[in-house]
Amino acid sequence: MIKKIIVTLLLCSAAVVMLVACGGSSGGGGPTVHMGNTNFTQPSITISKGSSLTLVDDVAVTHIISNGSWVNGTAKPAKEPGAPTVSNLQFTTAGQSQTIGPFSTAGTFHLYCSVHVNMNLTVIVQ
Repeated sequence: MIKKIIVTLLLCSAAVVMLVACGGSSGGGGPTVHMGNTNFTQPSITISKGSSLTLVDDVAVTHIISNGSWVNGTAKPAKEPGAPTVSNLQFTTAGQSQTIGPFSTAGTFHLYCSVHVNMNLTVIVQ
């Protein structure tokens, strides 16, 4: 009887560890990128074709996200074939999140914050 209890506890513990290891920070389990005061906390992310991307504002700083990128200090809005359209997606409060997508075409796509020079995110879809 004790062996059965120990085996059950071990199996439950293993299941919990696997669930925690697979979980994402967005609660929905999808790919997430956080935004700081003047930057994305990572410069790029690789996601699976068909996935959506969640952006999370970690601070109470305004961000306005669109397709395109900053190049040599100049904002370059761009329409990229196959990318979901993102036009002036606004974040104004800490903890606010919004989802972009799905990204249904493989390729490399770019998002930028029009408020903060050189705040670029590259999204690689495989």
